[in-house]
Amino acid sequence: MSEKLNKLRAPQKLIENRVGFTGEGAEVAIYDTYEAASRVRLDADELLFCGMISGRKIMHHPDDAADAPGTVFLPHESFVLAPGEAVEIDFPDASRKNPTTCLTVEISREKVTQVSERLVDSLGMTEVAEQWQFGNPVLHTHHNSETQRLLNRLIKLFMENHPDRDLLIDLNVSELIVRLLRHKTRDFLLTWCSRDPEANALIAALDWINSTLSQPLDITRLCRHAGMSRSRLYVEFKEKIGCSPVELQQQLRLKRAAERIRSGEAITAVAYDLGFKSPSHFCRRFKAFFGCV
Repeated sequence: MSEKLNKLRAPQKLIENRVGFTGEGAEVAIYDTYEAASRVRLDADELLFCGMISGRKIMHHPDDAADAPGTVFLPHESFVLAPGEAVEIDFPDASRKNPTTCLTVEISREKVTQVSERLVDSLGMTEVAEQWQFGNPVLHTHHNSETQRLLNRLIKLFMENHPDRDLLIDLNVSELIVRLLRHKTRDFLLTWCSRDPEANALIAALDWINSTLSQPLDITRLCRHAGMSRSRLYVEFKEKIGCSPVELQQQLRLKRAAERIRSGEAITAVAYDLGFKSPSHFCRRFKAFFGCV
């Protein structure tokens, strides 16, 4: 981040020290916490995207059981709160030398609705699209390098006096919404696979990929299983999933690997079990995707 922004972030308070920038229909803020704290409440008046920059947070949702451990968020991970939702957050590791830092983007309901309606129209699956709009109000998502570049652009734009500042902010906020909703769509469709793997051709293809992560992806067999031509398969993935079948398999493999490593499994065993050529190959892919090893 720029020297100008670092000066603005000079701490005025030790817990959730905030520096904010307001634009039309959106607001960007950076929160730094400099001492350990627990059960700090966060309310979302509008859709709130929260991307972890450094440190560790543990989030507790009001619907969680009293003894639930909470959900851990690390750098390169994000969570999204729906309007009207609230969470409580622990900062177990925060200190003066190593603050826990989070970047938030608050987006107006009108803007979210506008982009959401266009995206639902593009799904072309009325029944699925209608149900896709509901579900868990807290979305846990991987905060990838493309999202990070987008957030860096937003911070820069909010701080500039560019003549087209508001227009550029609006375009970047729209892109962020699309990325979030696409991720939600993907997760919803993958969940749908386990409930009804034969709902349609795309669901069948997703179910095949998700259930054969350790095997090389055979596009010919995938097309036959889904009942689609190769060209139609790639069009469906590009329009509704946002990536190719091979790219999706790679992302799902890495996410599955992260879950297993967190639970204590050895990296080498996980790498080979999920179809990577070698532990070094796996580590390169993992670092590129998550930004850390």
